[in-house]
Amino acid sequence: MELATGQPFQSRDPSYLLLKDMLRAAGLPDSPQILGEPIRWPLLARGSLDQGPDAARDFVHGFTQVQLEREPAACLWLVGLPAIRHAGERDESVYYQEFPVEGLGTAWALPGLEVLMDEPQRKADVWKAMRRLMARWKTSNE
Repeated sequence: MELATGQPFQSRDPSYLLLKDMLRAAGLPDSPQILGEPIRWPLLARGSLDQGPDAARDFVHGFTQVQLEREPAACLWLVGLPAIRHAGERDESVYYQEFPVEGLGTAWALPGLEVLMDEPQRKADVWKAMRRLMARWKTSNE
């Protein structure tokens, strides 16, 4: 998930409140479960470890696979272009769509929370896409 500051969510942060509203609208639990600290890249300040785009993508895939093994999900929400690029290996052309991601299952691509707040007309596109997909999330969540 893309956060404007690269910092963890705060409970009064407008981005956090928007995400809670989106989860509630989707009929899902509205308490986002943040797993650890945001992933910052490059991972190490120095060293000979490859930290290019492919290594970042591999790291995000591995981290996400571990989380999905612990708690399976019907659909992985990729919120923000960095999440879409690093987990889904796609670009903004997949906004509002579901698509398969090898090793991670089905993903749904959304603009970043900051983009949605800055361009409120995009919320209608999110809602329209969400209404098409909600039934599947609700049945797998019950």
